[in-house]
Amino acid sequence: MRRSLAARTALVTCVVAVVSVLVTAAVGIPLTATQANKAARQRLADDTKLTAELMRPRFNNTPRNPVDEENVAKRLADQGIEVYLIRAGKADHDGLPAGVVKSIGAGQNVEVRLAKVGGQVRLVAGRAIGKDGNGVVLSEAPPGGALARFAGQLWIALLAGLAAGLIAGPLLARRISRPIRNVAAAAKRLSAGDRTVTLSPDGPAEVAELAQAVNGLTAALATSEGRERDFLLSVSHELRTPLTTIRGYAEALADGVVGAEGAQRAGQTVLDEAERLDRLIADLLVLARLEAADLPIEVVEVDLTQLLATAAEAWGGRIAAAGLVLRTELPPFAVPVLTDPGRIRQIIDGLLENALRVVPAQAPVVLALHTGPGAARLEVRDGGPGFTDEDLAVAFERGALSRRYQGVRKVGSGLGLALAARLARRLGAYIEAGHAPEGGAKFTVTFPLRTVS
Repeated sequence: MRRSLAARTALVTCVVAVVSVLVTAAVGIPLTATQANKAARQRLADDTKLTAELMRPRFNNTPRNPVDEENVAKRLADQGIEVYLIRAGKADHDGLPAGVVKSIGAGQNVEVRLAKVGGQVRLVAGRAIGKDGNGVVLSEAPPGGALARFAGQLWIALLAGLAAGLIAGPLLARRISRPIRNVAAAAKRLSAGDRTVTLSPDGPAEVAELAQAVNGLTAALATSEGRERDFLLSVSHELRTPLTTIRGYAEALADGVVGAEGAQRAGQTVLDEAERLDRLIADLLVLARLEAADLPIEVVEVDLTQLLATAAEAWGGRIAAAGLVLRTELPPFAVPVLTDPGRIRQIIDGLLENALRVVPAQAPVVLALHTGPGAARLEVRDGGPGFTDEDLAVAFERGALSRRYQGVRKVGSGLGLALAARLARRLGAYIEAGHAPEGGAKFTVTFPLRTVS
């Protein structure tokens, strides 16, 4: 419990409630003391003035009202106020400070002050009556009782604050922790393979954002797994086709159906299909290593002009044998960049392999290199069926075009373009697909011109 959010929230609520009471007391006690002292001083001053007026006839030997004097004396006694009568500069009983008696005897009023009366510190106030040294002095204890009562009742406020924290804390903790528990439950369902998990984006903004994030994660996982499933189906089909061919020829050879005159052809077919399998598996391995970011890259200074010329020479015979026309558009100067020449050839070979599969006979295949401010653009263009605008958005996704055109035109495993895109990114280049002026597809790989200093 001490580690749960609910328990911590309840504890914090109780602590806040108690601290609030203590802070209120720390601020309230001095204020209460000040107000109580001020009120006591004002009351004593008023009582002194009233008592002096009531006692004036007694000192002046004029008719007076004994009942009023008795009532005032009784009320003052009930309040713990002691009355001193000063006649001709002498108090009617001992205890007053000499300075107070002297002031009244001199016809001066004594404002409320603290003084020792009978050995105790008390509040005193006096009023002179006439000029014969007569007057009245009142004395009472300082207002400490109110403060004592306030401090004595502080524990009640503390208990009330603690009770409020114990009641409000669990309720608040439950409300805060409920959406988090819902998210935890949804995460467990997601980890168990349930892709129908949805959370209602209700409650505070942060909770709604968390629910929307989980819903987005659910949708992304469902989409990713769907693409992965389609990709595996496509790769399985690509693996099954050459395996079926190899198995068929192997069975024919084993059964003696293929004679000596057809053995060479059967062997060549098996070899071709085995090479096709090898290329497919190699592409899968390279993709896996690219996604794991552990593919070795050897960066050196490379002349792109020479690299494309060498690639065109290597592909010339194969493209010509397929009845296609290979053209090159290369600058008459060297274009040096820092990159991995082997990986560049891998990109070029993959793009040319893709063109060779779909471009019809007598259509052109173009290898081009252009330079601009701070960049070099390598282009592979063809006169094949090309792409639609919708195709361009998914051209470099694994198996996307292969699934889209399965049974419509000749397609591969769907790995070549994805592999080219990931290799380009690892080399710090940028690849994009577009429409070629020859009527087919255009792939552009842009390299920053970084030369050796």
